[in-house]
Amino acid sequence: MPLSPIFHARLPPAATASDEASISGAKLIDAFLPASAAGIFELLSPVAPGWGGTLLVGLLHSIEIAIGATCLGLLIGTGGAFGKLYGGPVTRDLLAVYTTVVRAVPELVLILLLYYAGTDLINQLLTAMGYQRIDISGLAAGIFVLGVVQGAYSTEVIRGAILSIPQGQIEAARAYGMPPLLMLRRITVPAMLPFAIPGLANLWLIATKDTALLAVVGFFELTLATRQAAGVTKAYLLFFVAAGALYLALTLFSNLIIGRVEAWSRRGMPSVKEAR
Repeated sequence: MPLSPIFHARLPPAATASDEASISGAKLIDAFLPASAAGIFELLSPVAPGWGGTLLVGLLHSIEIAIGATCLGLLIGTGGAFGKLYGGPVTRDLLAVYTTVVRAVPELVLILLLYYAGTDLINQLLTAMGYQRIDISGLAAGIFVLGVVQGAYSTEVIRGAILSIPQGQIEAARAYGMPPLLMLRRITVPAMLPFAIPGLANLWLIATKDTALLAVVGFFELTLATRQAAGVTKAYLLFFVAAGALYLALTLFSNLIIGRVEAWSRRGMPSVKEAR
């Protein structure tokens, strides 16, 4: 005699394809994110055992390298632009080789070459002159490497800005007998800034991102700090999203400063809205 339906055991329903997908998705999320919001805040806390302070120190190092490399690149670029425009044939050819090679070779290759080969060459020269070998600071090496790369691009940006100056202004200054340095300070630099700042601003933003390439040579900056934090905690998605947010915040803040500097450099000039 068959049992009544009430005595039948209730078996769990078979898992559907959508249920399996949601389970696998949850496991994937758990592999990258901590289990709760409290865990997220704990990991990103600037106080130990959180890693927020480590990320901020890495960001500070990235900003230091970017500022130093941009300043060095501006010095190289200014000298390179004037050398290309007003230098002799040999100077122009050497600068053309420099800007072409640096812009042609990938930046990561240049960083590896200059970081390792450059520091070794300096120590070999010191040894040949009878001096002891020195330990070169990672910060100084990073600034030098990125500064050389930035200098090639700054050379072309500044050269193009100088060529954009109406030649009548330069000729008028020469007709008045203005010395070259005075003409540079009163005519060339103020007239070229509106044309140079957009390109130089892009180079600054590129420099803030290129600092991440120094993680390959072991310099502690934001990307390397992020890799260390993610490797220890296994929360890869969390920390790399946090690093991206820090880079974005730096870019947005830079855009505010750049906008003010560009407006200052264009004072007295008709705006784009008025031109329309």
